[in-house]
Amino acid sequence: MFRIYPIPAFSDNYIWCLSDSSCGKALVVDPGQAQPVEEYLERSGLTLDTILVTHHHPDHVGGIAELRKSHPDVRIVGPKGSPFTNVTESVSHGDHVEWQSIRFSVMATPGHTLDHIVYFTETQVNNAPVLFSGDTLFIGGCGRLFEGTPEQMHRSLNALLNLPDDTAIYCAHEYTLANLHFARHWLPDDAGLIEFEHKCNQLRQAGKPTVPSSLKSEKSLNLFLRWDDPAVIKAAEAYGAENGLPVTNPTEVFAAVRHGKDHF
Repeated sequence: MFRIYPIPAFSDNYIWCLSDSSCGKALVVDPGQAQPVEEYLERSGLTLDTILVTHHHPDHVGGIAELRKSHPDVRIVGPKGSPFTNVTESVSHGDHVEWQSIRFSVMATPGHTLDHIVYFTETQVNNAPVLFSGDTLFIGGCGRLFEGTPEQMHRSLNALLNLPDDTAIYCAHEYTLANLHFARHWLPDDAGLIEFEHKCNQLRQAGKPTVPSSLKSEKSLNLFLRWDDPAVIKAAEAYGAENGLPVTNPTEVFAAVRHGKDHF
């Protein structure tokens, strides 16, 4: 009944479309552009009735005004207190969003931006629970800290680790190979990273997305979640020593990894 499809936008964005074949309705997440959404809806015979927003950046909300013109009754759900105010429903941490028979839990994940939220549902689509993670958690990475602090992002990511291991991570960008290039620089002998990079290269060469991945996979591969991994700690300590950064606890390990990626 339910299907999730990636609508490519800009150079590396994914606008996720969740559709219900039983009624032809569609929900989209973070539509930074309207035209790709409209084209997909028309091609698929779907009617847009709901938009979910994770945060206020233009590449996530830039298409909403135009979509609202052609779909005047569309429901627009976004974070309360956000700079982006073109919503019909504001939600905060702990709230729920109902769509068809799916119930999304809203989780606040400040770090990339202060208003960032993610949407999680235990309802299985393609045999897995679903997390629309926006720019908080990427495959092999996490969002840059444009507004938040390392402490905030570490806390946000740590909260996501409590979700089921089989949760499918639907992030908003195709950054995987760049993230893995950085990770392999830090951990060149990590067998899991070597194998996963090969797999992702094959997917991209075939014109396929590397997204989604599973939370279980991210726990074992993603350097930004491995602040307790001795290999990552060792690499972070070496990087911190070279760059004058303290690395004495998990938050500082995460901060060193984030700093390393920012300057890679």
